[in-house]
Amino acid sequence: MTIFEDIAQAVIHGDAPRVKQLTEEGLQKEIPPMELINEGLIKGMDVVGEQFRKMEISVPEVLISARAMLTSMELLKPLLAKHDVKPRGTLVIGTVKGDIHDIGKNLVAMLMEGAGFEVIDLGVDVSPQQFVEEITQSRPNIVGLSALLTITMQEMPEIIRAIKKAGLRSQVKIMIGGAPVTQDFCDSIGADAYGENARDAVEKAQSLLHIT
Repeated sequence: MTIFEDIAQAVIHGDAPRVKQLTEEGLQKEIPPMELINEGLIKGMDVVGEQFRKMEISVPEVLISARAMLTSMELLKPLLAKHDVKPRGTLVIGTVKGDIHDIGKNLVAMLMEGAGFEVIDLGVDVSPQQFVEEITQSRPNIVGLSALLTITMQEMPEIIRAIKKAGLRSQVKIMIGGAPVTQDFCDSIGADAYGENARDAVEKAQSLLHIT
């Protein structure tokens, strides 16, 4: 197997020490950081995402693989910045005001990072104004809104209204997700996409930005 295949397999198995070791070996061999990400980490997370979509593995297993991937990203990110390598896109994500659930949001954030996106995680209980301020400052391609409760889901249209009022709606795509959220709700509030699960969210994000 190539070092890329080894990295992918280590990510799939959630073997963080092995992922870190292989990343260090790749850098010692002067393999470009972006190659290690695209051919190793992303390939591995693609398999994990597909296994999750088919319900062959559970959320904890995906999180273990995602954390293994992040041990490599911690080594590679400073090098990417140094070489002025651009991410595939920027995502601002947060759980909406009044809601403190974050497992689903964290999973989406990890898989998005694994797919080559820069992720700005605002955390939980995020107000419309906080989203607006971050959009103004960071100029992301996509804003992700998460909610686990039916009552807090109603914050999503408020956030979209605040983004429109600030004159920023045309600058960003808005994705929503969470247990009570549906495609019909997405359509009704004027969001751009609904992620049924974390893997679906990554695919929708790539589609919104025309990434193949």
